[in-house]
Amino acid sequence: MDFAKLPAGPLTLQNLTVADCLVGGSGDLTRMDLHLREGKITDQPGQVVDMKGAMVFPAFIDMHTHLDKGHIWPRAGNPDGSFAGALATVGADRQANWSAKDLRTRMDFALRCAYAHGTRAIRTHLDSIPPQDDISWDVFKEMRAQWKGRIDLQAACLLGCDQVSRDGPFVHTADLVAQAGGVLGMVAYPVADIKDRVRAFFELAAARGLEADFHVDETLDPTSETLRVVAQTVLDMGFDAPVTVGHLCSLSTQDAGRAADTMDLVARAGLNVVSLPMCNLYLQDRRHGTPRSRGITLVHEMKARGINLCFASDNTRDPFYAYGDLDMIEVMREATRIGHLDHSGHDWAHAFLTNPAAACGFEAPGLVPGAPADLVICRARSWTELFARPQADRIVLRAGVQIDRTLPDYAELDHLMRTS
Repeated sequence: MDFAKLPAGPLTLQNLTVADCLVGGSGDLTRMDLHLREGKITDQPGQVVDMKGAMVFPAFIDMHTHLDKGHIWPRAGNPDGSFAGALATVGADRQANWSAKDLRTRMDFALRCAYAHGTRAIRTHLDSIPPQDDISWDVFKEMRAQWKGRIDLQAACLLGCDQVSRDGPFVHTADLVAQAGGVLGMVAYPVADIKDRVRAFFELAAARGLEADFHVDETLDPTSETLRVVAQTVLDMGFDAPVTVGHLCSLSTQDAGRAADTMDLVARAGLNVVSLPMCNLYLQDRRHGTPRSRGITLVHEMKARGINLCFASDNTRDPFYAYGDLDMIEVMREATRIGHLDHSGHDWAHAFLTNPAAACGFEAPGLVPGAPADLVICRARSWTELFARPQADRIVLRAGVQIDRTLPDYAELDHLMRTS
């Protein structure tokens, strides 16, 4: 068989390798056959193709991205690789260039990359500082409709906690989010009245029936503990919609006892956690010399507490992360290396598939009869083969049909890069 090309028609993909946890087992890897017919996984055999041990995954879910920032690096590179440099550069570029046309073009480019790599669902954060909120949410609704049936899209608003209040411009932003069926979001960091601002945020979310998604403690400063505020407020208010918290970098620098107590609080509050290891590795501990910290949050300890732990891409070719391509196999590979997921259990695949689906309410991935035949198949036959190479020749099936995986050319964006 030519690995790069599957025959058409009902198929039986024989001799596939799969993470045992994805088919209800407790082991590492197992072999299985999949029958594909009329866009779904079935129990009816078709034309037999020997896959020779190729690894298969359900199409991926990328639950924390920034499609609105994506691919601005050529015109707005981070001057020093720091978090402060990223904030300043993105802010200036947003004010100068983020028209509806600019957003639409870059977001579509990024989605074509994600689709080619095998992603079927994405949650993106949208910078929503007025007047950008009116522009970006209209574009998002267009893109969601345009991409329906290929990538399921969700969006969460994004702005600093110091701009959240019960009666200011954030009320209009919350209304835009509700009208678009989105998720209410903000960046939580230490300010004098953080407890009241988090409570106001949840009051606005509850009044509109919205889920919540926070950027939290994206710093290595151990005194940054807004995660505790978010978790305690959820418990105090009885806020019962799903809440996601991302980054949580400061946990990695805190006293072990304090960090453990905070994670216990997160578990009691039922928060979903998403780790963004590539972006955090890039930005955190940026200094004049060699970095000492990876910036990743305490993923092993949270998983051990039963917290719904996920991984995602985060930024792509913008000042917060100069690299990346919305490729969840890359995220899986780098998360494994950065976070030492190897030698620590056999069920980490859930953190890239099942767990983000549960956190965001996307359709659960599956490899059982009746599930969509949305698959990513790699020539690799084992974890070490999978992570040793980028799997550039992977096969992506959507509704049982092999898609064209040609990636868009960066030159398509050149005209946007000349506007600044």
